[in-house]
Amino acid sequence: MRRFLIAFILVFMGSSAYADGTHKHDHHAVPTLKKHVGSKITYGENTATLTFGPIDLPTGHNEGDMGDSMPRFHFQLPEDKYLIGFKSALSTIDGKELPRNYLHHILMINNSKPSLTCPGEPLFFGGAGLEMAETHFPDGYGVKLAKDDRLMTVVAFYHGAPPTKDVIATFTMYFAPKERMVKELDVYQVGVNIVCFTKFGDRPPDQTDEGIEIKPGVQVHTAPLKFSVDGCVKFAYPHGHDELLMIALENKTKKQTLLRTVPDVERDGTLREFLPHQIYRNDQGFPINTVDDYEMVMVHHHPLEKTELQHGMGNYLLYMTRGTCPETNNTAAAY
Repeated sequence: MRRFLIAFILVFMGSSAYADGTHKHDHHAVPTLKKHVGSKITYGENTATLTFGPIDLPTGHNEGDMGDSMPRFHFQLPEDKYLIGFKSALSTIDGKELPRNYLHHILMINNSKPSLTCPGEPLFFGGAGLEMAETHFPDGYGVKLAKDDRLMTVVAFYHGAPPTKDVIATFTMYFAPKERMVKELDVYQVGVNIVCFTKFGDRPPDQTDEGIEIKPGVQVHTAPLKFSVDGCVKFAYPHGHDELLMIALENKTKKQTLLRTVPDVERDGTLREFLPHQIYRNDQGFPINTVDDYEMVMVHHHPLEKTELQHGMGNYLLYMTRGTCPETNNTAAAY
């Protein structure tokens, strides 16, 4: 089983370690690249595509040092836009599609907007892991990205990938047409593993940047959750690692399962993707609030004969409007 290189370092954790190098915890920041990796952004009528590479894999990783595997790209949009979806892709420069697990992660950071989840940290507003799910928010909803926002992308390639020349990673953002009315979505990160950089010191001994250690057999991990705002969740982007069986979000106060997401996997548990019907998308939405007690759940199965260490994550990026959902939907389970 492949091991992840500090898998999703702050996977779906919009850490201020990715800001402009001024954070007090600079010893956790992404290292400066030893070599230049080409990065560019190209615009379509209602799209923007970030391209990283070409780069040769593997990238010469040394344990504890991201080295050349972490291209970063800072950019600003030419005008205010609403993000309504995104997709990622991995190929060679001549267009040959590559396995998903060659891509470690793509993270999209807004250094000008604070995180709702993690006070004092910038907003993580999108991205992809090996699941690489193409994302389309419900019609009429989007995440506002202002032209003055200082945006940044961080990309990492899997250090255990076989030697591969001229690898290209792309991340395409879909924007709403100018004439379309859009309701603004906020982004909230939730996970069984700790998702805030400032709380890393509180992690238990079985949890690292790679995730939570998965022991042989079936393991169930849970984590309590309190939301800092009231909202109505319209879309939930899931993230997990190999051997994941399920992730879920539950309202313990009302005894409701709000999200229940099962990945498509290979026979040995290698994660392939989250199929479209397993990705929550609903313009009615389901409510979350600051009063109720919630819980994140993830279930893994680590084959008994496997001796390699495995670390798991169970995360959602929740895209939501502020306030309550329509009255008729306030008691409906979302899954």
